[in-house]
Amino acid sequence: MPRNRSTLRKRVTRYAKVSASMAGFGARAAGQRYLGINADRQKQAERLRLALGGLKGPLMKVAQLLSTIPDIVPKEYAAEFAQLQADAPSMGWVFVKRRMAAELGPDWEKKFRKFEHEAAAAASLGQVHRAVAHDGRALACKLQYPDMESVVEADLRQLKLILAVFERADRAVSTKKVQEEIADRLHEELDYAREARHIGLYRHMLADTKGVHVPEVVPKLSTARLLSMTWLEGERLSDVAAMRPQAARNAIAMNMFRTWYTPFYYYGVIHGDPHLGNYTVRADQSINLLDFGCIRVFRPELVAGVLTLYEALQKNEPDLAVEAYKAWGFRNPSRALVDALNIWAKFIYAPILEDKTRLIEATNTGVYGRETANKMHAELRKIGGGIMVPREFVFMDRAAIGLGSVFLRLGAEVNWYRMFHDLIRDFDADALAKRQAKALKSSGLQEV
Repeated sequence: MPRNRSTLRKRVTRYAKVSASMAGFGARAAGQRYLGINADRQKQAERLRLALGGLKGPLMKVAQLLSTIPDIVPKEYAAEFAQLQADAPSMGWVFVKRRMAAELGPDWEKKFRKFEHEAAAAASLGQVHRAVAHDGRALACKLQYPDMESVVEADLRQLKLILAVFERADRAVSTKKVQEEIADRLHEELDYAREARHIGLYRHMLADTKGVHVPEVVPKLSTARLLSMTWLEGERLSDVAAMRPQAARNAIAMNMFRTWYTPFYYYGVIHGDPHLGNYTVRADQSINLLDFGCIRVFRPELVAGVLTLYEALQKNEPDLAVEAYKAWGFRNPSRALVDALNIWAKFIYAPILEDKTRLIEATNTGVYGRETANKMHAELRKIGGGIMVPREFVFMDRAAIGLGSVFLRLGAEVNWYRMFHDLIRDFDADALAKRQAKALKSSGLQEV
Protein backbone atom coordinates (compact mmCIF):
# COMPACT_ATOMS: atom_id res chain seq x y z
CA MET A 1 0.00 0.00 0.00
CA PRO A 2 1.41 3.44 -0.88
CA ARG A 3 2.58 5.41 2.15
CA ASN A 4 0.14 8.30 1.66
CA ARG A 5 -2.83 5.88 1.55
CA SER A 6 -1.53 4.05 4.63
CA THR A 7 -1.07 7.36 6.44
CA LEU A 8 -4.61 8.44 5.58
CA ARG A 9 -6.02 5.14 6.85
CA LYS A 10 -4.13 5.42 10.14
CA ARG A 11 -5.22 9.01 10.57
CA VAL A 12 -8.87 8.08 10.00
CA THR A 13 -8.47 5.20 12.47
CA ARG A 14 -7.06 7.58 15.07
CA TYR A 15 -9.92 10.05 14.51
CA ALA A 16 -12.41 7.24 15.08
CA LYS A 17 -10.65 6.00 18.20
CA VAL A 18 -10.42 9.46 19.73
CA SER A 19 -14.02 10.30 18.90
CA ALA A 20 -15.32 7.01 20.25
CA SER A 21 -13.33 7.30 23.46
CA MET A 22 -14.55 10.83 24.07
CA ALA A 23 -18.15 9.90 23.33
CA GLY A 24 -18.71 12.68 20.85
CA PHE A 25 -17.35 15.39 23.12
CA GLY A 26 -16.70 17.73 20.23
CA ALA A 27 -20.26 17.72 18.94
CA ARG A 28 -22.29 20.83 19.68
CA ALA A 29 -25.19 19.04 21.29
CA ALA A 30 -22.93 16.98 23.51
CA GLY A 31 -20.82 20.02 24.23
CA GLN A 32 -23.42 21.59 26.51
CA ARG A 33 -23.74 18.39 28.52
CA TYR A 34 -19.98 18.05 28.95
CA LEU A 35 -19.70 21.63 30.11
CA GLY A 36 -22.19 20.96 32.84
CA ILE A 37 -25.11 23.00 31.64
CA ASN A 38 -27.42 19.98 31.77
CA ALA A 39 -25.20 17.58 33.69
CA ASP A 40 -22.74 17.22 36.55
CA ARG A 41 -19.66 19.13 35.32
CA GLN A 42 -17.30 17.36 37.74
CA LYS A 43 -18.50 13.92 36.65
CA GLN A 44 -18.14 14.80 32.98
CA ALA A 45 -14.63 16.13 33.62
CA GLU A 46 -13.70 12.81 35.23
CA ARG A 47 -15.08 10.92 32.22
CA LEU A 48 -13.09 13.05 29.81
CA ARG A 49 -9.92 12.56 31.84
CA LEU A 50 -10.42 8.78 31.80
CA ALA A 51 -11.03 8.84 28.03
CA LEU A 52 -7.85 10.83 27.40
CA GLY A 53 -5.81 8.65 29.74
CA GLY A 54 -6.93 5.55 27.86
CA LEU A 55 -5.87 7.06 24.54
CA LYS A 56 -2.33 7.98 25.61
CA GLY A 57 -0.51 9.77 22.82
CA PRO A 58 -0.18 13.53 22.22
CA LEU A 59 -3.75 14.49 23.12
CA MET A 60 -3.30 13.23 26.67
CA LYS A 61 0.00 15.14 26.89
CA VAL A 62 -1.67 18.32 25.64
CA ALA A 63 -4.54 17.96 28.12
CA GLN A 64 -1.98 17.75 30.93
CA LEU A 65 -0.39 20.95 29.63
CA LEU A 66 -3.75 22.74 29.42
CA SER A 67 -4.27 22.13 33.12
CA THR A 68 -1.40 24.54 33.86
CA ILE A 69 -2.67 27.47 31.74
CA PRO A 70 -5.20 29.60 33.61
CA ASP A 71 -8.63 30.07 32.01
CA ILE A 72 -8.08 27.82 28.99
CA VAL A 73 -10.39 25.11 30.33
CA PRO A 74 -12.95 25.19 33.21
CA LYS A 75 -11.55 24.55 36.69
CA GLU A 76 -13.12 21.06 37.00
CA TYR A 77 -11.42 19.95 33.79
CA ALA A 78 -8.09 21.56 34.74
CA ALA A 79 -8.09 19.63 38.02
CA GLU A 80 -8.80 16.33 36.26
CA PHE A 81 -6.29 16.93 33.44
CA ALA A 82 -3.57 17.61 36.02
CA GLN A 83 -3.91 13.98 37.16
CA LEU A 84 -3.02 12.55 33.75
CA GLN A 85 0.25 10.67 33.55
CA ALA A 86 2.50 10.69 30.50
CA ASP A 87 3.54 7.03 30.77
CA ALA A 88 2.48 4.84 27.87
CA PRO A 89 2.67 1.13 27.01
CA SER A 90 5.82 0.29 25.06
CA MET A 91 6.08 -1.36 21.66
CA GLY A 92 6.92 -5.07 21.65
CA TRP A 93 10.22 -6.42 20.31
CA VAL A 94 8.75 -7.36 16.91
CA PHE A 95 7.67 -3.76 16.33
CA VAL A 96 10.95 -2.40 17.70
CA LYS A 97 12.99 -4.49 15.26
CA ARG A 98 10.84 -3.31 12.38
CA ARG A 99 11.15 0.33 13.40
CA MET A 100 14.91 0.11 13.97
CA ALA A 101 15.39 -1.50 10.57
CA ALA A 102 13.42 1.33 8.98
CA GLU A 103 15.75 3.87 10.61
CA LEU A 104 19.19 2.22 10.45
CA GLY A 105 18.78 -0.51 7.83
CA PRO A 106 18.31 -4.31 8.02
CA ASP A 107 21.71 -4.84 9.67
CA TRP A 108 20.98 -2.30 12.43
CA GLU A 109 21.75 -4.71 15.31
CA LYS A 110 25.35 -5.02 14.12
CA LYS A 111 25.80 -1.30 14.73
CA PHE A 112 25.50 -1.87 18.49
CA ARG A 113 27.49 -4.04 20.85
CA LYS A 114 24.26 -4.58 22.78
CA PHE A 115 20.65 -3.41 22.43
CA GLU A 116 18.11 -4.27 25.13
CA HIS A 117 14.80 -5.73 23.98
CA GLU A 118 12.68 -4.24 26.75
CA ALA A 119 12.11 -0.49 26.78
CA ALA A 120 13.61 1.39 29.72
CA ALA A 121 10.91 4.06 29.45
CA ALA A 122 7.88 4.82 27.28
CA ALA A 123 5.99 8.09 26.78
CA SER A 124 3.47 9.70 24.45
CA LEU A 125 5.59 9.94 21.27
CA GLY A 126 8.20 7.23 21.64
CA GLN A 127 10.17 4.93 23.93
CA VAL A 128 13.75 4.58 25.12
CA HIS A 129 15.96 1.49 24.96
CA ARG A 130 19.28 1.02 26.68
CA ALA A 131 22.15 0.02 24.40
CA VAL A 132 25.94 -0.16 24.29
CA ALA A 133 27.99 1.28 21.43
CA HIS A 134 30.98 -0.55 19.98
CA ASP A 135 33.27 1.94 21.73
CA GLY A 136 31.76 0.89 25.08
CA ARG A 137 29.61 3.93 25.74
CA ALA A 138 26.25 3.30 27.41
CA LEU A 139 23.47 4.71 25.21
CA ALA A 140 19.85 5.78 25.43
CA CYS A 141 18.11 5.12 22.10
CA LYS A 142 14.88 7.08 21.75
CA LEU A 143 12.69 5.44 19.11
CA GLN A 144 9.54 7.12 17.83
CA TYR A 145 6.31 5.14 17.54
CA PRO A 146 5.08 4.35 14.00
CA ASP A 147 3.35 7.06 11.96
CA MET A 148 3.18 9.62 14.74
CA GLU A 149 2.56 12.39 12.21
CA SER A 150 -0.93 11.01 11.67
CA VAL A 151 -1.54 10.61 15.39
CA VAL A 152 -0.50 14.22 16.07
CA GLU A 153 -2.69 15.57 13.25
CA ALA A 154 -5.68 13.59 14.48
CA ASP A 155 -5.19 14.69 18.07
CA LEU A 156 -4.70 18.35 17.15
CA ARG A 157 -7.97 18.29 15.30
CA GLN A 158 -9.72 16.87 18.36
CA LEU A 159 -8.03 19.49 20.55
CA LYS A 160 -9.50 22.20 18.33
CA LEU A 161 -12.97 20.71 18.80
CA ILE A 162 -12.60 20.44 22.58
CA LEU A 163 -11.47 24.04 22.98
CA ALA A 164 -14.17 25.27 20.60
CA VAL A 165 -16.78 23.70 22.88
CA PHE A 166 -15.31 25.45 25.92
CA GLU A 167 -15.17 28.78 24.08
CA ARG A 168 -18.82 28.55 23.01
CA ALA A 169 -19.80 28.30 26.66
CA ASP A 170 -17.43 31.01 27.91
CA ARG A 171 -15.88 33.59 25.59
CA ALA A 172 -13.63 35.28 28.17
CA VAL A 173 -10.46 33.90 26.55
CA SER A 174 -9.64 33.03 22.93
CA THR A 175 -7.47 29.93 22.50
CA LYS A 176 -6.48 30.44 18.85
CA LYS A 177 -2.86 31.38 19.57
CA VAL A 178 -2.60 28.68 22.23
CA GLN A 179 -3.62 26.07 19.67
CA GLU A 180 -1.09 27.38 17.16
CA GLU A 181 1.69 27.26 19.73
CA ILE A 182 0.89 23.72 20.85
CA ALA A 183 0.65 22.52 17.24
CA ASP A 184 4.05 23.96 16.31
CA ARG A 185 5.77 22.52 19.37
CA LEU A 186 4.23 19.06 18.84
CA HIS A 187 5.36 18.98 15.22
CA GLU A 188 8.85 19.99 16.33
CA GLU A 189 8.90 17.17 18.89
CA LEU A 190 8.40 14.67 16.06
CA ASP A 191 11.69 15.78 14.47
CA TYR A 192 14.44 14.00 16.37
CA ALA A 193 17.09 15.61 14.17
CA ARG A 194 15.89 18.93 15.54
CA GLU A 195 15.96 17.54 19.06
CA ALA A 196 19.59 16.54 18.48
CA ARG A 197 20.32 20.19 17.67
CA HIS A 198 18.48 21.19 20.84
CA ILE A 199 20.84 18.96 22.80
CA GLY A 200 23.78 20.74 21.18
CA LEU A 201 22.22 24.06 22.13
CA TYR A 202 21.85 23.02 25.77
CA ARG A 203 25.38 21.64 25.93
CA HIS A 204 26.51 25.08 24.76
CA MET A 205 24.27 27.10 27.11
CA LEU A 206 24.94 25.02 30.24
CA ALA A 207 28.63 24.29 29.67
CA ASP A 208 29.64 26.51 32.60
CA THR A 209 26.63 25.78 34.84
CA LYS A 210 27.35 23.49 37.78
CA GLY A 211 24.90 20.85 38.92
CA VAL A 212 23.52 19.75 35.53
CA HIS A 213 24.49 17.14 32.94
CA VAL A 214 23.43 17.06 29.28
CA PRO A 215 23.84 13.92 27.12
CA GLU A 216 25.94 13.75 23.97
CA VAL A 217 24.30 12.78 20.67
CA VAL A 218 25.71 9.89 18.61
CA PRO A 219 25.02 11.11 15.03
CA LYS A 220 25.86 7.82 13.29
CA LEU A 221 23.13 6.07 15.26
CA SER A 222 20.52 8.82 14.92
CA THR A 223 17.91 9.78 12.33
CA ALA A 224 14.83 12.00 12.17
CA ARG A 225 12.89 9.31 14.11
CA LEU A 226 15.68 7.73 16.20
CA LEU A 227 17.85 9.65 18.64
CA SER A 228 20.83 7.88 20.19
CA MET A 229 22.63 9.68 23.01
CA THR A 230 24.85 8.84 25.94
CA TRP A 231 23.06 7.29 28.91
CA LEU A 232 23.05 9.41 32.07
CA GLU A 233 22.66 7.40 35.27
CA GLY A 234 20.44 8.79 38.02
CA GLU A 235 17.45 8.26 40.30
CA ARG A 236 13.85 9.34 39.79
CA LEU A 237 12.86 12.46 41.67
CA SER A 238 9.98 10.69 43.39
CA ASP A 239 12.49 8.32 45.02
CA VAL A 240 14.88 11.14 45.88
CA ALA A 241 12.19 13.30 47.49
CA ALA A 242 11.30 10.49 49.87
CA MET A 243 14.83 9.46 50.85
CA ARG A 244 17.22 12.44 50.91
CA PRO A 245 17.62 14.96 53.75
CA GLN A 246 16.46 18.59 53.59
CA ALA A 247 19.85 20.01 52.60
CA ALA A 248 20.11 17.60 49.68
CA ARG A 249 16.59 18.38 48.48
CA ASN A 250 17.35 22.09 48.67
CA ALA A 251 20.48 21.57 46.55
CA ILE A 252 18.48 19.62 43.94
CA ALA A 253 15.92 22.43 43.76
CA MET A 254 18.62 25.05 43.27
CA ASN A 255 20.19 22.98 40.50
CA MET A 256 16.78 22.67 38.84
CA PHE A 257 16.24 26.43 39.10
CA ARG A 258 19.59 27.21 37.44
CA THR A 259 19.09 24.54 34.78
CA TRP A 260 15.79 26.05 33.64
CA TYR A 261 16.43 29.75 34.09
CA THR A 262 20.09 30.22 33.14
CA PRO A 263 19.19 29.47 29.48
CA PHE A 264 16.16 31.76 29.72
CA TYR A 265 17.81 34.88 31.16
CA TYR A 266 21.11 34.45 29.28
CA TYR A 267 19.90 33.08 25.94
CA GLY A 268 16.11 33.54 25.79
CA VAL A 269 15.55 29.77 25.69
CA ILE A 270 13.38 27.66 27.96
CA HIS A 271 12.73 23.94 28.40
CA GLY A 272 8.94 23.83 28.17
CA ASP A 273 8.29 20.50 29.87
CA PRO A 274 9.69 19.95 33.40
CA HIS A 275 7.88 16.60 33.55
CA LEU A 276 9.27 14.22 36.17
CA GLY A 277 10.32 11.76 33.46
CA ASN A 278 12.51 14.34 31.71
CA TYR A 279 15.32 14.35 34.27
CA THR A 280 16.94 12.23 36.95
CA VAL A 281 19.06 13.05 40.00
CA ARG A 282 22.62 11.93 40.81
CA ALA A 283 24.10 11.10 44.20
CA ASP A 284 25.78 14.54 44.39
CA GLN A 285 22.36 16.28 43.94
CA SER A 286 23.17 17.29 40.34
CA ILE A 287 20.51 16.59 37.72
CA ASN A 288 20.51 14.86 34.35
CA LEU A 289 18.43 16.62 31.70
CA LEU A 290 17.10 13.89 29.42
CA ASP A 291 14.47 15.17 26.98
CA PHE A 292 14.86 18.11 24.61
CA GLY A 293 11.83 17.90 22.35
CA CYS A 294 9.89 20.82 23.84
CA ILE A 295 12.29 23.75 23.64
CA ARG A 296 11.05 27.32 23.12
CA VAL A 297 13.21 30.23 21.91
CA PHE A 298 11.95 33.72 22.80
CA ARG A 299 12.65 37.18 21.47
CA PRO A 300 15.08 39.10 23.72
CA GLU A 301 12.37 41.77 24.05
CA LEU A 302 10.05 39.25 25.68
CA VAL A 303 12.68 38.21 28.23
CA ALA A 304 13.17 41.89 29.05
CA GLY A 305 9.37 42.14 29.39
CA VAL A 306 9.38 39.34 31.97
CA LEU A 307 11.80 41.37 34.08
CA THR A 308 9.84 44.57 33.49
CA LEU A 309 6.73 42.87 34.85
CA TYR A 310 8.71 41.74 37.89
CA GLU A 311 9.75 45.33 38.51
CA ALA A 312 6.16 46.52 38.03
CA LEU A 313 4.89 44.04 40.62
CA GLN A 314 7.65 44.94 43.06
CA LYS A 315 6.99 48.67 42.78
CA ASN A 316 3.24 48.40 42.21
CA GLU A 317 3.45 50.45 39.00
CA PRO A 318 0.51 49.62 36.66
CA ASP A 319 1.88 51.70 33.76
CA LEU A 320 5.08 49.68 33.81
CA ALA A 321 3.02 46.49 33.78
CA VAL A 322 1.24 47.71 30.63
CA GLU A 323 4.60 47.97 28.85
CA ALA A 324 5.58 44.53 30.11
CA TYR A 325 2.44 42.85 28.78
CA LYS A 326 2.95 44.55 25.42
CA ALA A 327 6.40 42.93 25.27
CA TRP A 328 4.75 39.61 26.11
CA GLY A 329 2.51 39.92 23.06
CA PHE A 330 -0.75 41.30 24.49
CA ARG A 331 -2.13 43.89 22.06
CA ASN A 332 -2.88 47.29 23.60
CA PRO A 333 -3.68 45.91 27.06
CA SER A 334 -6.13 48.06 28.99
CA ARG A 335 -5.64 48.87 32.66
CA ALA A 336 -8.55 46.56 33.47
CA LEU A 337 -6.87 43.70 31.58
CA VAL A 338 -3.53 44.41 33.26
CA ASP A 339 -5.17 44.34 36.70
CA ALA A 340 -6.78 40.98 35.86
CA LEU A 341 -3.54 39.49 34.48
CA ASN A 342 -1.62 40.70 37.50
CA ILE A 343 -3.74 38.45 39.71
CA TRP A 344 -2.06 35.47 38.04
CA ALA A 345 1.33 37.19 37.69
CA LYS A 346 1.53 37.81 41.45
CA PHE A 347 0.89 34.10 41.98
CA ILE A 348 3.66 33.08 39.58
CA TYR A 349 6.18 35.68 40.78
CA ALA A 350 5.40 35.34 44.50
CA PRO A 351 8.41 33.14 45.45
CA ILE A 352 10.89 35.70 44.03
CA LEU A 353 9.25 38.82 45.43
CA GLU A 354 10.35 38.25 49.04
CA ASP A 355 13.97 38.17 50.24
CA LYS A 356 13.65 35.21 52.57
CA THR A 357 14.07 31.45 52.71
CA ARG A 358 10.68 29.86 52.17
CA LEU A 359 8.76 26.84 50.98
CA ILE A 360 7.32 27.15 47.50
CA GLU A 361 3.99 25.86 48.82
CA ALA A 362 3.34 29.14 50.61
CA THR A 363 1.60 30.19 47.37
CA ASN A 364 2.06 27.53 44.74
CA THR A 365 -0.27 24.83 45.99
CA GLY A 366 -2.74 23.48 43.46
CA VAL A 367 -5.71 24.75 45.50
CA TYR A 368 -4.29 28.25 45.73
CA GLY A 369 -3.49 28.22 42.02
CA ARG A 370 -7.05 27.27 41.09
CA GLU A 371 -8.46 29.91 43.41
CA THR A 372 -6.17 32.50 41.85
CA ALA A 373 -7.14 31.45 38.33
CA ASN A 374 -10.82 31.68 39.26
CA LYS A 375 -10.36 35.24 40.55
CA MET A 376 -8.60 36.23 37.34
CA HIS A 377 -11.29 34.58 35.24
CA ALA A 378 -14.02 36.54 37.03
CA GLU A 379 -12.25 39.77 36.12
CA LEU A 380 -11.67 38.70 32.51
CA ARG A 381 -15.36 37.92 32.10
CA LYS A 382 -16.18 41.46 33.19
CA ILE A 383 -13.90 42.79 30.44
CA GLY A 384 -15.30 40.40 27.79
CA GLY A 385 -14.30 40.23 24.14
CA GLY A 386 -12.42 36.92 24.01
CA ILE A 387 -8.96 38.03 25.16
CA MET A 388 -6.23 36.57 22.98
CA VAL A 389 -3.56 34.74 24.98
CA PRO A 390 -0.17 35.21 23.23
CA ARG A 391 1.62 32.12 21.99
CA GLU A 392 4.71 32.92 24.06
CA PHE A 393 2.73 32.63 27.28
CA VAL A 394 1.98 28.91 26.88
CA PHE A 395 5.29 27.20 27.58
CA MET A 396 6.71 29.95 29.77
CA ASP A 397 3.73 29.44 32.06
CA ARG A 398 4.05 25.67 31.74
CA ALA A 399 7.69 25.79 32.86
CA ALA A 400 6.92 28.02 35.86
CA ILE A 401 4.01 25.88 37.08
CA GLY A 402 5.83 22.62 36.36
CA LEU A 403 8.93 23.69 38.27
CA GLY A 404 6.79 24.93 41.13
CA SER A 405 5.26 21.48 41.45
CA VAL A 406 8.75 19.92 41.49
CA PHE A 407 9.91 22.26 44.25
CA LEU A 408 6.72 21.52 46.15
CA ARG A 409 7.34 17.79 45.88
CA LEU A 410 10.89 18.24 47.14
CA GLY A 411 9.71 20.36 50.06
CA ALA A 412 12.58 22.69 49.20
CA GLU A 413 13.30 25.63 51.51
CA VAL A 414 15.27 28.12 49.44
CA ASN A 415 15.73 31.87 49.13
CA TRP A 416 14.28 32.03 45.61
CA TYR A 417 14.60 35.82 45.59
CA ARG A 418 18.39 35.70 45.88
CA MET A 419 18.75 32.92 43.34
CA PHE A 420 16.70 34.94 40.88
CA HIS A 421 18.68 38.14 41.48
CA ASP A 422 21.96 36.26 41.07
CA LEU A 423 20.79 35.25 37.59
CA ILE A 424 19.54 38.64 36.43
CA ARG A 425 22.21 40.84 38.04
CA ASP A 426 24.00 41.56 34.74
CA PHE A 427 20.99 41.22 32.43
CA ASP A 428 21.30 43.09 29.16
CA ALA A 429 18.88 42.49 26.29
CA ASP A 430 21.43 43.38 23.60
CA ALA A 431 24.02 41.02 25.08
CA LEU A 432 21.34 38.30 25.30
CA ALA A 433 20.51 38.80 21.61
CA LYS A 434 24.16 38.33 20.64
CA ARG A 435 24.57 35.23 22.82
CA GLN A 436 21.33 33.80 21.48
CA ALA A 437 22.30 34.31 17.84
CA LYS A 438 25.71 32.71 18.39
CA ALA A 439 24.29 29.74 20.29
CA LEU A 440 21.55 29.06 17.74
CA LYS A 441 23.97 29.30 14.82
CA SER A 442 26.49 26.96 16.42
CA SER A 443 23.69 24.43 17.04
CA GLY A 444 22.27 24.63 13.51
CA LEU A 445 19.04 26.30 14.63
CA GLN A 446 17.32 29.37 13.19
CA GLU A 447 17.01 32.67 14.99
CA VAL A 448 13.59 33.76 16.24
